[in-house]
Amino acid sequence: MKGVFVTGTDTGIGKTMVSAWLVKSWNADYWKPVQSGIAEGADADVVRIVAPQAVIHPSAHTLTEPLSPHEAARLDGVTLSLDDFHLPVTDRPLVVEGAGGALVPLNDHDLMADLMIRLGLPVVVVARSGLGTINHTLLTLEALARRSVPVIGVVMSGTPNDANRKAIEHFSSQTVVGQLPLLDGAEGLREYPPLAWRPFPAN
Repeated sequence: MKGVFVTGTDTGIGKTMVSAWLVKSWNADYWKPVQSGIAEGADADVVRIVAPQAVIHPSAHTLTEPLSPHEAARLDGVTLSLDDFHLPVTDRPLVVEGAGGALVPLNDHDLMADLMIRLGLPVVVVARSGLGTINHTLLTLEALARRSVPVIGVVMSGTPNDANRKAIEHFSSQTVVGQLPLLDGAEGLREYPPLAWRPFPAN
């Protein structure tokens, strides 16, 4: 399996845009295991605009409210279990987008990091570029390292900030492999150049 699990240092930081960028850049499939807030639209809708050719695999769970998966599931009368999640079968690269950050709860005892371990894909961490990102990014990387979750790179989202990039690289063992600036939504990303970085050989 060639693919990555995309997580973020927070919610609303451009994780879906980065995921769509990777799908477009690698001609990859896309899978969102848990989609919260389906009443407001699905993250896959962004991917469809950015990469119309992409194969989008259905979520294992779609939840109504835009909340943490464990709380959205509770309101929908559903209990999420790690046994619910299995990687889609595909011969193409696969981009898996998590919900929220690495330590977001799935249920009363499992976190998003536990799902990463179950699926067995290396992780790309999406971090905002602005103030606060050093702390949030280093905390996320530390939490994943403590759980032996392999991280293969960081992508920063927002107005480029070279000082923050250098600090993240200096204080962690990770490389910032991409920088996605502020764009005019999915349509702007559709016209944006592909990411040159690729952690696995092309087909």
